[in-house]
Amino acid sequence: MRVNFTVNGRQQEADDVWEGESLLYVLRERLGLPGSKNACEQGECGSCTVRLDGVPVCSCLVAAGQVEGRDVVTVEGLAEFSKQRDEHGHGGACGTGGGCGGEGVSLDAAKRWQARPGDSQTGEGVELSTIQQAFIDAGAVQCGFCTPGLLIQADALLEENSSPSDQDIREALSGNLCRCTGYEKILDAVRLAAARQSEAV
Repeated sequence: MRVNFTVNGRQQEADDVWEGESLLYVLRERLGLPGSKNACEQGECGSCTVRLDGVPVCSCLVAAGQVEGRDVVTVEGLAEFSKQRDEHGHGGACGTGGGCGGEGVSLDAAKRWQARPGDSQTGEGVELSTIQQAFIDAGAVQCGFCTPGLLIQADALLEENSSPSDQDIREALSGNLCRCTGYEKILDAVRLAAARQSEAV
């Protein structure tokens, strides 16, 4: 079957999708977006978390056919999604199907991407979302495998609750497993992002 949906503000089309194929597989293998990680494939670890029509979901549990005509935001589009939300209010332009930044980036253009001198693994030269920058500044990343799902989930939490308690943070991230950090730095990062967002208002 053919599946048409919006990914990070850009209309995408996946052909020859079989009935049992997951959204995670389509994102990683068909669209070349490896940010969402394939770990448990049972919805237990949260490493494949994306936003589907604004709601965080484990993409390993979503059948590709279920996303027909819907809107998906992956960690690759999180910074732009956050920027659009800040400019346009709750959900941003992406959340309403209007596209992130209008044009987005075509799949062909993404495949031709090459690093520039301003690009770096720390985000130097790239405007990250508040939560992404907070994860870097708080040292909340170790091996990084769980990080994309944590970023998506934490961003959704801060969208709904701009001043979360520690219990709110723990509850929101309870479906995201990390085997490296011990979670304290992750909690620090969410607290830092919340504080920075409140200062910006």
